[in-house]
Amino acid sequence: MSLEIRSSQPDTDARLVAWVRQAAPYIHAFRGRTFVIAFGGEVLEAGAAQALIHDIALLDSMGIRLVLVHGARPQIDAEMHARGLTPKFHKGLRVTDAEALECVKRAMGVTRIEIEALLSQGLPNTPMAGAFLRVTGGNFITARPVGVVDGIDFQYTGAIRKVIAEEIQADLAQENVVLITPIGASPTGEIFNLAWEEAAEAVAVAVKADKLIYLCDAPGLVNPKGALIDALTADEAQKLATKHLSAQAPEIARVLPSAIRACRAGIGRVHFLDRQADGAMLMEFFTRDGVGTVMTSVPLAQLRDATIDDVGAILGLIEPLEADGTLVKRGRERLEMEITRFSVVEHDGVIVGCAALYPFSTEKSAELACLAVVPDFRRSGYGDQLRNHIEARARKMKLKRLFVLTTRTAHWFIERGFVEAGVDELPAARRELYNLQRRSKVLVKSL
Repeated sequence: MSLEIRSSQPDTDARLVAWVRQAAPYIHAFRGRTFVIAFGGEVLEAGAAQALIHDIALLDSMGIRLVLVHGARPQIDAEMHARGLTPKFHKGLRVTDAEALECVKRAMGVTRIEIEALLSQGLPNTPMAGAFLRVTGGNFITARPVGVVDGIDFQYTGAIRKVIAEEIQADLAQENVVLITPIGASPTGEIFNLAWEEAAEAVAVAVKADKLIYLCDAPGLVNPKGALIDALTADEAQKLATKHLSAQAPEIARVLPSAIRACRAGIGRVHFLDRQADGAMLMEFFTRDGVGTVMTSVPLAQLRDATIDDVGAILGLIEPLEADGTLVKRGRERLEMEITRFSVVEHDGVIVGCAALYPFSTEKSAELACLAVVPDFRRSGYGDQLRNHIEARARKMKLKRLFVLTTRTAHWFIERGFVEAGVDELPAARRELYNLQRRSKVLVKSL
């Protein structure tokens, strides 16, 4: 008899369990949603394709409807060089003459076949084991010629006239992965070469996708100082495109106009991710912080008044702080009765912070209570946003003072204009409820 001894890795196990639990709300939210994932042919050349396909298979297994839009720019260039031809571009768009079109058709066909082969893997002891991805495609895109721009005839370079969304959605409803090759035909039977980023935009808008993901040559958009931008609105992205486009990586700069148009056309989330980062989509979609840049039509974080539907989320948020004594314990029944006193910060549909206001009108005072932000977002300024919101609510009620009772966060409040005071300065009704055992410090701020 032999004994198998498994090494214990409690830290690793704990992180895995925490990650799975953190991902659970996103897994539930994304089931049945439609994601359009767009990437250039560089993915196949850089050796990142295998990991990408594994992640695509995992997303599919979670019930996410997937449309993949691929490019083949490096493959087309290689085919042209092999034939002694020189690629021509104007403002990032390929000029496709008759000879170049033959190279486009060959390179696009080979690239599509290679992607289909990768999606068809099923070797045991790999992430593709048990995954059966049915890949479909078709003449979903009708094209027209770009024509002459800035005096340059783009010939067989096309613009998208129409996307047959009903056919794509029918394939998605059958749990197929739809693979779009950026070639379109005109009603006259001509074939046109399309920009993959524009094809992704048009398809995402047509099928009303929940997310459009661009896998590019950088982790995301950067500000003028070169720092990665976690989230921004389409309007903010337009300002970057107008004033600081040169600060962006070349591929990011090229896809940015399409991304902005898609966002303004109703796509809820447009993501920019690094195609070389292993597991970038998983980290972006199933963690609170993400790893790339997300563009939205409205700010990603919203501060609003709480409703009865938020009780469960607020309880989950404050329970760890109640357990370590930072906050006074509140039961569900009490929270339900007092929910109108609460405000919450919602980040991408998940409540990450809360605070409450308890007024004492006869003494023109109010208590700021139950201020809490999840650890991952404490550097995002949400605590200050909640505090400012509560102060504004108190001023609107024509109150003169705001006070807080705290055992562990006194310095945070002092740095924001609160001053220490005695228990006798509390309103009479609140003073009667003061817990002598907790010995909370009383901090007051004039409004």
